[in-house]
Amino acid sequence: MSSPLGELIRENLPALQVILPMIMAPVCVLVRHRTVAWFLAVAVTWTTFAISLALLQIVRAHGLISYAMGGWEAPWGIELRIEPVNAFVLLIVSGISAVVLSAARRSFEEEIPRDRLYLLYAAFLLCETGLLGMAGAGDAFNVFVFLEISSLATYAMIAMGPHRRALTSAFRYLVMGTVGGTFILFGIGLLYMVTGTLNIEDLHHRLQAIDADRTVLVALVCVLIGTSIKLALLPLGAWLPNAYTFAPSAVTAFLAATATKVAFYVMARFVYRIFGADLAFERFHIDSVLMPLALIAMFLGAALAIFERDVKRLLAYSSLSQIGYMVLGLSLASVTGLTGGIVHLFNHALMKSGLFLVMACAAYRIGSTRLSALRGLGKRMPITAATFVAGGLAMIGVPLTAGFVSKWYLVKGALENDLWPVALLVLLSSLLAVIYVWKVVEVFYFQEPPEEAGRQEAPWSMLLPTMFLIGASLYFGIFTDGTVGIAEWSARELLGGAP
Repeated sequence: MSSPLGELIRENLPALQVILPMIMAPVCVLVRHRTVAWFLAVAVTWTTFAISLALLQIVRAHGLISYAMGGWEAPWGIELRIEPVNAFVLLIVSGISAVVLSAARRSFEEEIPRDRLYLLYAAFLLCETGLLGMAGAGDAFNVFVFLEISSLATYAMIAMGPHRRALTSAFRYLVMGTVGGTFILFGIGLLYMVTGTLNIEDLHHRLQAIDADRTVLVALVCVLIGTSIKLALLPLGAWLPNAYTFAPSAVTAFLAATATKVAFYVMARFVYRIFGADLAFERFHIDSVLMPLALIAMFLGAALAIFERDVKRLLAYSSLSQIGYMVLGLSLASVTGLTGGIVHLFNHALMKSGLFLVMACAAYRIGSTRLSALRGLGKRMPITAATFVAGGLAMIGVPLTAGFVSKWYLVKGALENDLWPVALLVLLSSLLAVIYVWKVVEVFYFQEPPEEAGRQEAPWSMLLPTMFLIGASLYFGIFTDGTVGIAEWSARELLGGAP
């Protein structure tokens, strides 16, 4: 028999997921002590991770969770709506937040003035609040509200970077993010004008019942432009390389695995859950725009990564390429293709967060992430270097790694749609990943370290979470039933129960 308190907590898990980090963010500011703030933030992130695990289990066992805020039922009141796909996204955001923040303390203390650390932890929790809220919100306007919360916190965290260009990078992201948010708000406003509702499920049903006109098309275009900016889909992702390069290293590891992933989820949710596949793809043919952009991003991002001399910037351009794979899966509008996009959301979060944490380890010991400073890292920091190699193999998509699983489903989805040239391009783009990963490996293992350099690994408090993330990307490349099963289930739900 469960206790009344336990039952009360269980009933309110969707709200607790968002409210806990929102409440604890100002508490971190009030305590004004970096160590206490870090412990509070870590405790909150692990708690939200436990809640997301519980929510995923409940959804798998009992189906949809609809939580009415304040007792006002949807579609009139504010709703938190937990479905298979956003339960998966909640798990990713909360899990990455917990692991990265657990690893970040030493890195933050090295890169950021200690009297400002409590502000960073507060911003971190606010960013997590926004991302979790975007994933769980059941109405379109609150998706926008939480988007702005996460964005404002992100700008602040990037601006705290140790390099003087961090501030200009944050400002550039602020400008682009504001433009993206404005487009999303325009799209939501047009949808409200046409339907008279903001609830996502109600929007979907009302749009299907009316004759979609030019206003609906403009709303779809606005949403796609806005989410593409937030997602950093080329050519609208110019803000991302500088933001990732000059942000604090652990902040980059967090953002690379969460912010763009939630933006992809928002794009997919608007396309499939509000407009619907028939309207978006059969009537308005958005695949004719998204698919070419995805393919361009896959190749252009990887090509730009090849010429970079800073590994953080190289990984940032690699992210632009990997975002292309996710959008390609969305544009295929099939269960298999969308499964590939969703599972790549999870796999890329593990791989890229782990690789950026490797760079945080290197920056902590060496003070730089430029290739010229990382010569002979295989001898100086052998565990750190080996972890990067393992993550790089997953990024390439070598069999028995998570990256291979994602690309396999994307290739299958393209072939099912008789798009064999697209399947071939997916394979060819992986060859570019081989080039930029090998470029780093060559510096690590085939160039001699400076004479004065000794052998000294990063602290285990940083290494263990890093190895955990990269190890998970290898584990889920071998044991795929869990992630692929959830991704396929999510894809079917987004496509309206398609066979």
